[in-house]
Amino acid sequence: MFNRNMSNRCSRVLRFSLSTIVLCMMFSAMTSAQTWNKRTSVTFSGPVEIPGADAQVLPAGTYVFRLLDSQSDRRIVQIFNKDESHLYATILAIPNYRLRPTDQTVMTFAERAAGEPQAIRAWFYPGDNSGQEFVYPKKRAVELAKITNQPVLYIPDEVAPNIVAPVKAGTEPAVIALKEVPLRAVEPTGKDVAITEVIVPPPVQTAALAKTAGGLPLLALAGVFCLSLAISIRSLCAR
Repeated sequence: MFNRNMSNRCSRVLRFSLSTIVLCMMFSAMTSAQTWNKRTSVTFSGPVEIPGADAQVLPAGTYVFRLLDSQSDRRIVQIFNKDESHLYATILAIPNYRLRPTDQTVMTFAERAAGEPQAIRAWFYPGDNSGQEFVYPKKRAVELAKITNQPVLYIPDEVAPNIVAPVKAGTEPAVIALKEVPLRAVEPTGKDVAITEVIVPPPVQTAALAKTAGGLPLLALAGVFCLSLAISIRSLCAR
């Protein structure tokens, strides 16, 4: 009878342990997904301009930014309303490097005249020192470069309608068009230049660490947890 009770207890502990491990793995997968798409809720206190087929201005309010695709040197960023029921834009972005990451979301804006909506220039996810530099249609990029006295990345105007297309997957034609389109930058003087002249790429070592380090703490924690469970089960069942 004693052995049977011990066997039943070991079985219950084992089932509980396996269930807990499965839950930990699910949580780890959810956290990894959140990190991969860098979903961020941002509240603007005033109107903000984002890339669009024309000058597209978002009124003050809360919006969700997230990556649709980040598998190459061209990133695809999507902007939704607060509950993600409406897509405002699917924007081409290029990685832009900064030396000091912060633990908060950072949006950088091109300076504008008083009373004018600020134009989003780049978005940095918390803890990242490689952010997303937004690309504007050429006509608007030329205007912004003159207004802000800063170079602005651009795509040809004929590709701009893809920015406001209803996109759900990275394999759709609108996204492919953004990934394959020729990409340049325009200076405040109107001079056309290569993007390498205005974008600082992330160091190779930093980029590699960013890809591999995200899941290591969770994996280490899961390993320690599983080892502790195994020792506890063995000790319990050996009594």
